[in-house]
Amino acid sequence: MSAIPAAATAEAPAAAAADPATLSNRVKYLIFGVMAFGQFMALIDIQIVAASVNAVQAGLSAGPDEISWLQTAYLMAELVMIPFSAFLTQALSTRWLFTLSAGLFTISSALCGLAWDVDSMIVFRAIQGFVGGAMVPTTFATGFALFTGPQRAMVPAILGMVSVLSPTLGPTVGGWITDAANWRWIFYINLAPGILITVLSATYIKVDRAQPAMLRRIDWVHLISMATFLGALVYVLEEGPRHDWLDDPYIATGAWLSLVSFALFIERSFFSKNPIVRLTPFRKPSFIAACVFNIVIGFGMYASTYLVPVFLGRVRGYNSREIGTTVFVGGLAMLLSVPIASRLSQRVDPRILVTVGLLIFAAGLWLFSFMTPEWGFAALLWPQAVRGFAIMLCVVPSVTLALTGFAITELRYASGLFNLMRNLGGGIGIALMITWLRDQTSLHALRFGEAMSASGRTTSDIIEMLAQRMTALTPDTPHALLIAQAQFAQVAERYALTLAFNDVFRLMAWLFVAALVMVPFCGPTLQHGANSSAVRR
Repeated sequence: MSAIPAAATAEAPAAAAADPATLSNRVKYLIFGVMAFGQFMALIDIQIVAASVNAVQAGLSAGPDEISWLQTAYLMAELVMIPFSAFLTQALSTRWLFTLSAGLFTISSALCGLAWDVDSMIVFRAIQGFVGGAMVPTTFATGFALFTGPQRAMVPAILGMVSVLSPTLGPTVGGWITDAANWRWIFYINLAPGILITVLSATYIKVDRAQPAMLRRIDWVHLISMATFLGALVYVLEEGPRHDWLDDPYIATGAWLSLVSFALFIERSFFSKNPIVRLTPFRKPSFIAACVFNIVIGFGMYASTYLVPVFLGRVRGYNSREIGTTVFVGGLAMLLSVPIASRLSQRVDPRILVTVGLLIFAAGLWLFSFMTPEWGFAALLWPQAVRGFAIMLCVVPSVTLALTGFAITELRYASGLFNLMRNLGGGIGIALMITWLRDQTSLHALRFGEAMSASGRTTSDIIEMLAQRMTALTPDTPHALLIAQAQFAQVAERYALTLAFNDVFRLMAWLFVAALVMVPFCGPTLQHGANSSAVRR
């Protein structure tokens, strides 16, 4: 990264703004609280549709392939906005970007609730994702700019909790709302808090000034290449597992388009006079290491959050309310670990803390690798608790490593890039987990057949024996052979799927252990939020 030329590394002129340090603590906490709640609202909407997708599909008379775009459109648009938000923050100011984001997110939420068909819903979800994406990195950057010393230690703890708790609670909240009211209320529930956040943002978030002249100097080639690269990448990751990846011509075209756009995006990042995204934060080895940690954390967090409900639904046959009650343990463990992670971040070297966090997270994932088809709330309690507790020990030091020591303009770009890595890690993780789960299930089903053949029994023999026993116990039961076939197939599938889940969790555990190789590349990090002048100048 040292080869980045001066044209690409020069920061935009600093905004003439009141020093955030002159604000009272009451105002600082109010600003931070408003922005953190806005971030929570934007993040929870990523997964809130997951538990209600069947109800939304029925309500809009949509097909399975069409309804999947509700999630894909949101993620594509959000991923484009996250790195773009640093540029917009400078051009519009933090106050007005966050106000516009919260206001437009509220309006788009209302439009999602009013959607009349699947096409309109997809458009409104894309708008919702795009405008909501600005709130996430902006909150991280503003939190680090507002606070210094021990106060700053709470920023990664609170925002890290929001980042990991939101996708965990999303399916639970969505399922409860759909069961209690109607699927449209998973969007309408955003209206009251959205209006409140919009008003408070416009009133209190006054930490910098706008530079509207920047809007006249947008490098449109850079912006379009970034949007195409990220949008096509999300499309490939979301749709690839369902369509055999590059065997599908549309997926192959999307992958090629993403690769070419990425090359153009990098070229513009290096040589544009006014780049949309500055890559200068990557000059710091500790930032690179923190981004790698964030990719792995996003991989494990989103993938494990996705896999546990799938296991409970497909293997145990739980409904959305039962799934939500079971997975809530992980969110509770995260909440309990927040003050511990915050306190340790002030006393322990972040490199040590992230090492311990990654190892505990790996241990939590390893505990999941011993599941049986009978596992429920009690059996999943400790694996979820260990994983949930470890997440904050990973997130807090990685945020500290990533965002400490940057000037305010560069801090915004660092925040955008850092949050982008977590989302990319999550997208890659879920896509690979779905593929691995499918492949390992097929492999274990094949091994079952081989094991039965080796024992001298064939599948047909076992099914025939089951049918005979069923007929002997209940002579009046018609079609005993068909029922025996269905039961055998169901049992075999449950066991093969459970073994596949175990394999996948074991692979993820080793991934977290492998991420430890990046720890030696983390340089010494200023503790307790020191060098606050570097953040404000």
